[in-house]
Amino acid sequence: MSEKPWYHAGLKFTCSQCGDCCSGAPGYVWVNQDEIDGMGKILGLTSDEFERKFVRKVGIRRSLTEYPDGDCILLDPQTRKCTVYESRPRQCRTWPFWDSNLKTEADWQRTCEVCPGSGQGKLHSIEKIEASRKVFRV
Repeated sequence: MSEKPWYHAGLKFTCSQCGDCCSGAPGYVWVNQDEIDGMGKILGLTSDEFERKFVRKVGIRRSLTEYPDGDCILLDPQTRKCTVYESRPRQCRTWPFWDSNLKTEADWQRTCEVCPGSGQGKLHSIEKIEASRKVFRV
């Protein structure tokens, strides 16, 4: 029988929509065709228009582009809100329940220090956390 993960009683998280996880150092927000289609629809663009304007190829994969300072191209610079929040990519939807944030309690504490919604608000069950981890691995 396997040992329960340290977070077996669940973890608290409620997105504050502060934009902090959408900004900072350059990186990648991986997207697939369904996500491109959904984000394009929110912005009133065809999938091809959305892809030309907001997506870059990285090898065989696709990632959202960024502003020169590393902020996500879909983060509104004035409001600090995601312009496609309701249709955001799975990478964004599964934050903060990523493997890298859940390895140890210390990793989770570091996440809570940089994300005002982590450790706060709604208690998510281990089942919800594990389902998020399976959707996207970071």
